[in-house]
Amino acid sequence: QLHLVESGGGSVQAGGSLKISCAASGVTHYHLYYMAWFRQAPGKEREGVAGIDRFAATTYADSVKGRFTISRDDAKNTLYLQMNSLKPEDTAMYYCAVGGGPRLRQEQVLTWGQGSQVTVSS
Repeated sequence: QLHLVESGGGSVQAGGSLKISCAASGVTHYHLYYMAWFRQAPGKEREGVAGIDRFAATTYADSVKGRFTISRDDAKNTLYLQMNSLKPEDTAMYYCAVGGGPRLRQEQVLTWGQGSQVTVSS
């Protein structure tokens, strides 16, 4: 059974950086899957942040373009999100997802991780 586990979240001051990871287990042909990051801030709906396909083509939400970088290591079945120049409005629970597609649609997600909290203080 496909299982996703995020790690690397935490607290950082505005302008700082964090890198979160998502390790997949119980999956074959991981390299074929579209992988994505979503986030949900308190009192807000979950939104797509970034996605990456099997050819390493990426997509980003406008709010994170130029600051966040999504990447994958298919040999390790692991997805990453490097977050730079963090802002307080980036504070949220970050979820790894299998699926989502280049338009980062939640209804296209096959499996969710449990989430990793990122808190940015001003």
